[in-house]
Amino acid sequence: MKKFFSMVCACLLALSAQATDIKKYDALYENLPFQMEKVTRPQFPANEVNIKDFGAIGDGSSLCTTAFAKAIDALTQKGGGKLIVPQGVWFTGPIVLKSNINLHLEKGAVILFSPDDALYPFIETSFEGLDTRRCQSPISGHHLTNVAITGQGCIDGNGEYWRPLKKQKVTDAQWKQITSRGGAFKRADYWFPSEGALKADNSANMNVPKTPVSEEEWNEIKRFLRPVMISLVSCKNVWLNGVIFQNSPAWNIHPLMCENVLIEDVLVRNPSYAQNGDGLDLESCKNALIVNSTFDVGDDGICIKSGKDADGRKRGIPCENVIVNGCTVFKGHGGFVVGSEMSGGVKNIKVSDCQFLGTDVGLRFKSTRGRGGVVENIYIDNMSMFDIQTDVITFDLYYGGKSAVEVLNDGDEAKSQKVQKFKVDETTPCFRNIDINHVICRTARRAAYFNGLPEMPVSNIHIKDMEVNNAEYGIVINRTDGVKLENIKVSAKTHTFEAKNSKNVTVNDKTYKKIDEKGITLDF
Repeated sequence: MKKFFSMVCACLLALSAQATDIKKYDALYENLPFQMEKVTRPQFPANEVNIKDFGAIGDGSSLCTTAFAKAIDALTQKGGGKLIVPQGVWFTGPIVLKSNINLHLEKGAVILFSPDDALYPFIETSFEGLDTRRCQSPISGHHLTNVAITGQGCIDGNGEYWRPLKKQKVTDAQWKQITSRGGAFKRADYWFPSEGALKADNSANMNVPKTPVSEEEWNEIKRFLRPVMISLVSCKNVWLNGVIFQNSPAWNIHPLMCENVLIEDVLVRNPSYAQNGDGLDLESCKNALIVNSTFDVGDDGICIKSGKDADGRKRGIPCENVIVNGCTVFKGHGGFVVGSEMSGGVKNIKVSDCQFLGTDVGLRFKSTRGRGGVVENIYIDNMSMFDIQTDVITFDLYYGGKSAVEVLNDGDEAKSQKVQKFKVDETTPCFRNIDINHVICRTARRAAYFNGLPEMPVSNIHIKDMEVNNAEYGIVINRTDGVKLENIKVSAKTHTFEAKNSKNVTVNDKTYKKIDEKGITLDF
């Protein structure tokens, strides 16, 4: 009885400490411009099991797939708890999480996923917002309650065996090493890991292939169907804490249709050349808190999504009630990003106190005709940026799958300047009601770029207290309605401000009701 009482007391003390610790985020909910339930940490039973007790060997070579499955099953039979992964390199195939499981990596623990695609069966899922078939993710969970990945270890997806590669993004030594594995070339400077992957790419909608007609053809293109590394679908009470997530086959972390999501103090890494190597893609989720985390990746850093085109509209689940605070993004196509898959809508997002250091774009909003969906009620405050390769802020409604740097290099921006007006319908994307306050940037190509649709201008965008130094170009807007700029300081080699095809533009208390194709330029 005494032992039982001691265990109960220990559990209560742990829960009390955890509850107190989550209160440090209470200030983030104060004066929120929208209603949002506070995000909480999931609670787990006090049970613990160690992966070593199920036959796993942490030598970096012995396959531990069966051991992980047995350990999770044993813990589930006890009602859940903590699965401890101690120091070592635990080489494994896919891990399928269950409710009430906390996958806990101790300091020095590395979970390294096998590159053998035979270990990753096909599953029905969603990728890049479309309903499709992909390889099973290295770590996955579906329809779970209370699930966590915590600790001080590292999870590595061995992604270089899955991803295509462009020569201009790597050194000669890297190119030689990776392409020496075989594979196929789309052109002399563009490599795919298999002939089947190249075949699938030639007929794909970005990274979603044309549906094969037979299982044999599915197997032929298997390397093209690279999975996201962490896939959590329709889960409630999700917690990621402290762990390093790196080297993913495609996106790194992908919570889809989840509720009550807490991501804190994680490091998310991919090589800068990792194609589609996003850091975090939060898709159609409700009530999420992303805090004090660092991203250094090959594509977008922190990205908000809600499905793509007809599939996304049919799902009809917005990404809503999200707080992002105290995060750092190094390399990446965008620091904080919305889109381009936003067909289910995005609303009620607060981003504050972040720093972007060397990203292609700072704040990136992107979509294109065909998506539909409404992005609104986005509030951004206190952004610090340095060495931004293109724009501090971008609204681009002509997204075609390229990074902002590639768009410039390929001349795509000029192509979108003269376009016909379409009828507004359910496929028309809409970005409106966005407030951006207190942005400081040193060194960028351009301070801001707004490029809306003639039938659906980017509307009601308020930027206040922004200072951009050492830029080549100032603020450039096209096809907007209701842009308001207050206390803007831009040090650029050209004009501070250029606008055309816009209405109701206010610059430092002066309003321009209508600006035609000829446009205006201002210096202030």
